[in-house]
Amino acid sequence: MDIGAALAAGRARVPARATDWLVAVAVAALLLGSGLAGPGPGGGAELAGCVLLAAGGLALAARGRAPVAVLAFTGLCALGYQTAGFEVLSVAYLVAVYGAVRAGRHLVTVLTSVALFVLLHVSALLFYDGPAREALAQARGTLEVAWLIAAFAAGEALRQAERRAREAERSREETARRRADEERLHIARELHDSLTHQISIIKVQSEVAVHVARRRGEQVPEALLAIQEAGREATRELRATLEALRDDDTAPPRGIEDIEELVRRACRGGLTVQLTVEGQEADVPAAVGRTAYRIVQEALTNVARHAHAAHARVLIDHRPGTLTVQVEDDGRATADAPPEPGLGLLGMRERVTVLGGRLRAAPRAVGGFTVRAELPVERAR
Repeated sequence: MDIGAALAAGRARVPARATDWLVAVAVAALLLGSGLAGPGPGGGAELAGCVLLAAGGLALAARGRAPVAVLAFTGLCALGYQTAGFEVLSVAYLVAVYGAVRAGRHLVTVLTSVALFVLLHVSALLFYDGPAREALAQARGTLEVAWLIAAFAAGEALRQAERRAREAERSREETARRRADEERLHIARELHDSLTHQISIIKVQSEVAVHVARRRGEQVPEALLAIQEAGREATRELRATLEALRDDDTAPPRGIEDIEELVRRACRGGLTVQLTVEGQEADVPAAVGRTAYRIVQEALTNVARHAHAAHARVLIDHRPGTLTVQVEDDGRATADAPPEPGLGLLGMRERVTVLGGRLRAAPRAVGGFTVRAELPVERAR
């Protein structure tokens, strides 16, 4: 098992880069120890060989970021120190083979290994004399092929295990999403069948009572007017809640391209909204697009209902690796009298947090309110 995988399985919180360096230093020490323990070539060849032994091991620190480059470099180092006279198994190259196969670079790994295998045999035939030459070449070939196959198989096995783990994770996410959708629709049906009926009765009865009182010329009690207004507001809130609960099932998924229609609907409702798009527009993951749409939708809804604003501005800023969404208004919110946070703001924050982004919602210095979300694009991919 890879040292990084073993540490992860043990829930040890060691950074991946530190683990790579640990492996690299350990392999470099092993190579140097093995090389110096046996008979060395002596002189400048021995110094050069030691440098190549250490360099081949330390290069493994970059195997996670550049597996092919590390594969080629460790192969050249192995060829160099064995040509210099060090009879050391190419451990660094075997670890590099494992890393390259784990990264899915099968063809490059096979071609590089075949080339190195041929070059090592050629060097054995050129730099060794006597009857031991053929036996040495055969023994080295058998041992290196065996280790090479083992490293290749280990890398491929772990790659397949990681692929199955990713597929299992996606399956769990899809199952959880489907169950959440079913529960959401169940809640919507329950609300529609029970609460909607009761609120409608309250609303109709209060409006009838107000109408009768006015026809008789009587003064309508303030409590009755308050009940009438509360019934209307509760009806609007419940209708919006039901639409939100059913939206993902009855309509195609909303994305960043639908924000313009949101702005048009807000303008038809009496609010002046300016939409600005900055940066180089590019395709964004569906999850990021949905979150951006929901943030603008919720923010404009809050402006229309609570901010008492005349103008609002929506900014969509495409930056490298990040999509920034900002909605600001000129309403009555101030630093001294910020609005009470509600479920809408909580929902926005949860959506942004799931994507690993950041959300800022606060009054503006000149009056009004700003909602700003920074959504990472590459992480969502």
